[in-house]
Amino acid sequence: MSDEATTTVLIPVTIYTDGGAKPNPDGPGGWAALLITGSARREISGGEPKTTNNRMELMAAIRALEELKKPCVVTLWTDSQYLRNGITEWMPNWVKRGWKTAAKQPVKNQDLWQRLHAAAQRHEMTWKWVKAHNGHPMNERVDTLATEAREKIERGG
Repeated sequence: MSDEATTTVLIPVTIYTDGGAKPNPDGPGGWAALLITGSARREISGGEPKTTNNRMELMAAIRALEELKKPCVVTLWTDSQYLRNGITEWMPNWVKRGWKTAAKQPVKNQDLWQRLHAAAQRHEMTWKWVKAHNGHPMNERVDTLATEAREKIERGG
């Protein structure tokens, strides 16, 4: 009998995210994500009555990753430098320092950063940046969905 290594094939998923608040800070906000696997597409969105742009950008990525029921190979596109730089550059040091900045201050939005960190750990992640409002169809779509989610919150929905 031979022991063959069981190879798990991870499904590739491309995700586009966006979020915003108006006014920022403390206005109603919306977030959205578009998940693409092969020819399948899924759109998700939501919002909060009093929030910030940064929290909505984080929430879009969190909710998208939490939608994935199995580990995947994920390419996540965001127009937020805060999100991309935070997860790829700043977070490793935050974790080492017990969620403190280089100035020994608590990391802003720590609750969401920790949730994002946990969600991303399950997947093979690549984080990409796309210029906002530059005509990229998928980025424009999630922008529209996030705006619609924010406007729904404004209307009390």
